[in-house]
Amino acid sequence: MPLRDLALVAIIVLAWAGNFLTSALALREIPPFLFTAVRFAFLTLALLPFLKRPEPGQWPRLLAVGLSVGVLHFGLSFSALKLAGDLSSPAIVMQSYVPMTAVLGWFMLGEHFGWRTGLAIAVSFAGVLVLGFDPLVLDEPTSLVLMLISAFFLALGAVLMKNLRGLDVLSQQGWMGIISLLPLLAVSMVIEPGAITRLPQVSWVGWAGAAYAAFAASLLGHGLFYVLVQRHPVAQVTPWLLLTPVLAIGLGVAFWGDRPGPRLMIGGAMVLGGVLMIALRALQRARSGTRTNS
Repeated sequence: MPLRDLALVAIIVLAWAGNFLTSALALREIPPFLFTAVRFAFLTLALLPFLKRPEPGQWPRLLAVGLSVGVLHFGLSFSALKLAGDLSSPAIVMQSYVPMTAVLGWFMLGEHFGWRTGLAIAVSFAGVLVLGFDPLVLDEPTSLVLMLISAFFLALGAVLMKNLRGLDVLSQQGWMGIISLLPLLAVSMVIEPGAITRLPQVSWVGWAGAAYAAFAASLLGHGLFYVLVQRHPVAQVTPWLLLTPVLAIGLGVAFWGDRPGPRLMIGGAMVLGGVLMIALRALQRARSGTRTNS
């Protein structure tokens, strides 16, 4: 990629890695599902002028994507981040959505992958198992389970998104916020009683974390990612995004007091290595297809 686009990658990676730190700080004051609702409220208000109406027949799929990603993925991932004693393990385990997407694409869409991709998927999941035995993770094993479930719903949403038609990235994010907002508030009222009434007491740190998640991570990060995938194959962009958990680990060590042990480092290397192998195989297939068609 040209230097200009690599600069955009750097902005995306910094925005997404920073989201782990700023969200973890905000979650000290705002419970996870309410935090997700506040994030989407900010995002929806900003995107209302840009919303496009979905094409006929797209509503069921759009609702499914909104509930899978907006409610279950984000709600559970922030729950995992709040429970975790570190930033490193959630940032790494989140990447397991990539092999999950490949498996769901095979199961739901009939997409095929070769033995090398299958091996990469196995390495990634084995890495999660190794990572899970690190003392840092064993202190809060529920966090690991919640992040894996969260990654599954992100993978499911990614597969469902493949057949969404006629919506640009701003409309997709805007409709996801609209669809998710009421369910998130309802879940919060049930499992986080009294949290909404305590919102006026939240400090600027909590509000800034929600604003960062909405505008820096979602609007800026995903917006620039959409720009890049219009210019380059997705498989060419994806490997660069593996810098996100690496930077998140660095932020965790520098500002959160993380002290990753050998199992976390080895398991993390296996997860990210497997994801990289999947991305490189996808890039190789994309280039082979281009040469075949040319």
